[in-house]
Amino acid sequence: MTPLVLGSTSRYRAELLRRLVPDFEQRAPGTDETLGPGEPPAEGALRLAIAKAEGAARGGLPCALVIGSDQIAELDGRALGKPGSIEGARAQLADCAGREVRFHTGLCLLDTRDGRQRTHLDTTRVRFRPLTRTEIARYVEREMPLDCAGSFKCEGLGIALFERIDSSDPTALVGLPLIALAQLLREAGLAIP
Repeated sequence: MTPLVLGSTSRYRAELLRRLVPDFEQRAPGTDETLGPGEPPAEGALRLAIAKAEGAARGGLPCALVIGSDQIAELDGRALGKPGSIEGARAQLADCAGREVRFHTGLCLLDTRDGRQRTHLDTTRVRFRPLTRTEIARYVEREMPLDCAGSFKCEGLGIALFERIDSSDPTALVGLPLIALAQLLREAGLAIP
């Protein structure tokens, strides 16, 4: 079997990938995740997914399938990064309250056997319900979503922050669109399931 490499140190992406395959290597891609000046969030997510797959493939993977994925949250045309602090998370959630946020998840499967890149871009629309400052503070204290774009974990209590999620792949919102990835892996010759 062709070795599979996840170009990410994210535990969330690793947990998702284990749903499809039990054995894979995780490598830090060493990618600068900064968007270019004026770069649209959707284009940035796909560019960064490709860069992460290429970064993880560096250093000698002559016969492997390398997965890169990146997610960028977009509110009113601007990218929302990871908040990094309790205050940042509270501010992000206050901005998102009662509004729609788009989550662009780029995916790249790099086949180092022939250099082929298979890509996919998922856009999930999330409608936040109106949130009080007390609800936001209570949520941030309980989940500490400081490493999550948009300041929530939909696989946890974060689901209670929403009115609606519009998506063709519910796993994309967590950071790795498994429906698309399963298709790309099948195209590359892996038996999924």
